[in-house]
Amino acid sequence: MKTQISLVFAATVAMAGVAEARDQVRVVGSSTVFPYSQAVAESFASKTGRPSPVVESTGTGGGMKIFCQGIGEAHADVTGASRAMKASEYAACVKNGVTDITEALIGYDGLSLAISRASTLNWGFTDEQIFRALSAEIPVKQSNLANAKIDWIPNPNKKWSDIDASLPNIDIITFGPPPTSGTRDAFVELAMHAGCEKITGKAGFDEDKCSRMRQDGPFVEAGENDNLIVQRLIADPNTIGIFGYSFVFENLDQIKAISVNGVEPNPDTIASFEYNIARPIFVYFKNSHRGVIPGLNEFLEEFVSEDSLGRGGYNNERGLTVLPEAILKKTQANVASGVKFTK
Repeated sequence: MKTQISLVFAATVAMAGVAEARDQVRVVGSSTVFPYSQAVAESFASKTGRPSPVVESTGTGGGMKIFCQGIGEAHADVTGASRAMKASEYAACVKNGVTDITEALIGYDGLSLAISRASTLNWGFTDEQIFRALSAEIPVKQSNLANAKIDWIPNPNKKWSDIDASLPNIDIITFGPPPTSGTRDAFVELAMHAGCEKITGKAGFDEDKCSRMRQDGPFVEAGENDNLIVQRLIADPNTIGIFGYSFVFENLDQIKAISVNGVEPNPDTIASFEYNIARPIFVYFKNSHRGVIPGLNEFLEEFVSEDSLGRGGYNNERGLTVLPEAILKKTQANVASGVKFTK
């Protein structure tokens, strides 16, 4: 079946004409995975002499939409994701004939809250404080009893000190990713839900209400370009940004991470999940494009190589928390054989 799809794909390229055939690998997806994909593209071009792959930061959700539009040289070959592919996204892929996909776990990342290094204030949050700052509604128990009725009210907190007197007495202004971002999905699941449950308990947890981010000003959707968030933090030392640890790592001269539940994100605390806002990150690629798009096989080999994903590799140096050796070997084997992904 894989051979048949590849032959159809090759015929599509041939009909398009040699002048129009694509000679560059095309990568889309997560802004968190973007710097790692970009580093692989640079190394691949240097080692092979081939044109450097085109790497676009479209967000995880946006990347999935692009990736799943179809097969053929008009469509992307690879997408990076800061969460696993959803069942609905896989269904969209299948509907458009994108049925032979391989998922590659490439490492781990910590979702970081960060502030400008120019800030002299004392920063550090619990996940409950994060929820109370950024949720559209907050739960209020009518009594201290475990089974007390819970009312939900519009979030009244305007300053960090409204949440806790130990926090800075300044307005809550937090720049974060839009709903299309895997970083947003993971932040809601790992930080917001955890904070919400601390208040409601498991019995009173309401996933819908606990997932809604504020739209009245304190939380600002800043798009998929994490570099813009960094610039905003530098421009105003009282603002906070939310993004993957790789962007904190790459900008340590200008910004610093804020501890959550007393733990700061770093490669060790992310790898051990002691830093509890941590997640796995992935790339997905189309097996039907292998052997057809020039250089794709070599690009994928480079992506999962020891030079790229191993301890001390160039992506480890960029902030990627590396996989345990046995899991990395499994990723490499899955990519080499094109293990088919299903959801």
